[in-house]
Amino acid sequence: MNSLVKFVQDEFVTRKDFPEFSAGDTITVYYEIKEGNKTRTQFFKGVVLQRKGTGTSETFTIRKMSGIIGVERIFPVNLPALQKVEVNKRGKVRRARIFYFRGLTGKKARIKEVRR
Repeated sequence: MNSLVKFVQDEFVTRKDFPEFSAGDTITVYYEIKEGNKTRTQFFKGVVLQRKGTGTSETFTIRKMSGIIGVERIFPVNLPALQKVEVNKRGKVRRARIFYFRGLTGKKARIKEVRR
């Protein structure tokens, strides 16, 4: 049964080509919002906390600071409303999921940048 589900996901679900990113990277996600009969593009720029799942059920969590309040948003990779993903900075972290980042403020909340 699992192989049948995997076959259907690989064959029929269109996979979008986004740049490679991981936890600690600062990215900008552009996505469509529908308001009535109008559509507009909005962006969300923040630090990737995690990538979770595989295949069509893969998601990634982004955190940004809005004033003094932290805002997190979870995006599915195969969301039809996603237009593009831009990698602004590559961060060097030792973990795949950086939930400790939520508790850091000020200079401690900086992530070292990797030059590639």
